[in-house]
Order: sequence, then structure tokens, then C-alpha cells
Amino acid sequence: MSKRNPEGKNHRKGVKNANKEPIKVRFKELANGNQSIYLDYYNNSRREYQFLKLYLVPEKTSNDKAANAQTLNLANAVKAQKIVELQNTAHGFKFSDTKQKARLVNYLQAISDEKKQEGKREYMSYNLIIKHVKQYSGDKTTFKQITREYCKGFIDYLKTAENAVYKKNSDVYSSGLLSENTKRTYINLLGVALNRAVRDGILQNNPFSLLQRYELPKLQSENREYLTIDEVKQLVKTPCHKPTIKNAFLFTCFSGLRYSDVGALTWGQLQTDNDGKTVLKYTQKKTQKVEKLQLSDEALKFLPERSEAKDDDIIFKLNHNGYNNVALKSWASAAGITKRVTFHIGRHTNATLLLSLGVPIETVSKILGHSKISQTQIYAKVIDKNKRAAVDKLDGLTD
Repeated sequence: MSKRNPEGKNHRKGVKNANKEPIKVRFKELANGNQSIYLDYYNNSRREYQFLKLYLVPEKTSNDKAANAQTLNLANAVKAQKIVELQNTAHGFKFSDTKQKARLVNYLQAISDEKKQEGKREYMSYNLIIKHVKQYSGDKTTFKQITREYCKGFIDYLKTAENAVYKKNSDVYSSGLLSENTKRTYINLLGVALNRAVRDGILQNNPFSLLQRYELPKLQSENREYLTIDEVKQLVKTPCHKPTIKNAFLFTCFSGLRYSDVGALTWGQLQTDNDGKTVLKYTQKKTQKVEKLQLSDEALKFLPERSEAKDDDIIFKLNHNGYNNVALKSWASAAGITKRVTFHIGRHTNATLLLSLGVPIETVSKILGHSKISQTQIYAKVIDKNKRAAVDKLDGLTD
């Protein structure tokens, strides 16, 4: 933080109306033509400056203009939080140094334990976040170290982090790099934990809220890998060293359920309708909506024997999804399938199979439990793309 005035003569126009504000957003022109953004304020009657490491670029294109607008919004968000900080200090509301020294890993573990006691499978994701935080910054990281730069660094770490799976005997397996969606899930859950820390008076603000949208991993919604019916048949024929995982995956392929819902199914959720067909009444873990799903005879083939199981007993006793995906990868490889097979691909497979068999998209949407048909249309685009590729193979046959 500089003691001298860094403004020079390069004030950006349009901020003179902030005369009565405790903090002003200022701009310093750099040699490369960019403008560095900083805050100008008084703290205990002493003038101070805080450079934000945010920069405006010359507006040569519409993209430059949009990027600058987003940068200014972020700068104003930092300014607003700084105002709150100064006001809290002025009125004696200081965040406890003791709380600031609390370790992030311990806090995340407490949340994980709480989720586990509540019977929420979310605790397993928190356990994986803990492992990644330890690998990124160690287990002694305190909340005082959780800054915007820390969060940016954690996102950069996730770009090359492997999807590690830990067994009880401490063996470590890797199922490849984290997907963009998995990275985004971890960041969202860590953000939720930091919001909670704000409410608990540990943090003054959540530094993830200071990141710009482009700095976050992008959700991948257009790519929908799936298995063909021939590949599914090949998996049925191929033995798997984890029969429960095999049956649960094939059940997913013919029911369209998410992994989180398959792993939570109980025998009591299976019911018989007036036509003597089996239906599944369950609550979606993701949306908390109650759904009633008619199960095909093909899906029922992969249910285990019930024997003496009670209504509230789990049907498929699965491990963490990362471990399951390692087993799926090995099984798929034995079946001669080179695609990256995961439980979610089973859901994609169900959607594309139904659409390719001519089932109306509205019906498929209801089977998958989508709240919007636009979610299902992604699968329809995959089918259309494959149809186009198939037709294109006819080109040149008569030349």
C-alpha cells in the first residue's frame, strides 16, 4: 500500500460524484495504455490506497467494452466491502483474531461430519474438497489466508488436479483429471462453506464473490457422451469385479436415474401400479422434487435379490462415486470400450436411447425428471448430430 498519491493527472472521468463517499475508485494510467484501478480512502485520518490488481483496457471492440464494464462492477463490489470493513472498525466491530486463526480444513471437516449425521451424501464431496485443499495449501491454512488470490490459486490448482480415489487401506487411485463440472462443483461447495464462515463471524466476506465470471471453470452442458446399445450389450456380457457397481450402472442406463438417486434407493420405494407394473416413487436429491418413475422390465433385470431386506434398506450399496468410476473404467476397458464411462454417462445413455427409439422429447423429459424441456433438448441435439454424421457417410458412394 503506497503512502504517496498515485493518482497523477490520470483520473478517470465519471467518479467525481463520489465526493461524500468514504472510498473512491481511482484509475492510474499505465505505460501500456491500460488503467490500473485502486481505492482511495481515509483510515483513522490517514489517506491510504489499495491497488486491486484490476485493469481497464482501451475500448477498441465491443468485447473490450463489456470486459471493462465487468471489471468496474467487480471494483465497485470490492469498494462496497471495504466500506463495510471501515465502518465495522470505526464502530468497534472487529473480527476475532482467534476465529481468523481457525484452520479451513477443520471447518470443512465439521461441515462434512454434520452432513453425514444428517444422512446427506454431500459429506463425501466435502471430504474430497478437504483432500484437495490439503494438497493445494496444506492442512494448516487459516481463514486469515483465504483471500481472492488464494481462491484464484485454488482454481488454478484444480486445472491439473487428479480425481484421486482413496480406499480404506490408504491405496490411492486416479481416474484422470477433474472434469470442468467437477471443478465447478468443488468451487461451489467451498463457496457455500465460506458463506457459512461469514455468517459465523469468521470471515468478513466470501472472496469467491470477488472473482469475475471468466475466472471460474465453465460448466460443460453441450457435450453429452453416451453408450450405444451395442456397447451396453457388451457391458452386460463382460464380467465386473464389482457386481453391485455393474448392476447399478446398467440399472441407470435403463432407468435414467442420477447416481445420487440410485445410491439412495430403498426397497420400499418400489411399488406396483394397477397394471401390475413396477414404479419407483422417490425424491430427487438434486431438486428435492417427488417423482414417480415407471420402470422397464429391462431395468428390473439388474436389481439384486431382495431376500429378507426391509423397506428402508438400501438397494445398491455403493462407495463414493470416484471409487465407483475407477471400477467402471476397468470394466469398460475389459469390454473393449474406450469411452470414459461414469455413472452420469448411464443417465445420458438412457436419454439418447429413448430419443433414438422415437420416444417424444416431452416424455423423455418427464422420465429424467427435468424441470425444463431445454435440459432434454441437449440430448436431442446429440441425436440430430449423429443422424447428420450417418447421412454424410453416404456422400460420394456413386461418384
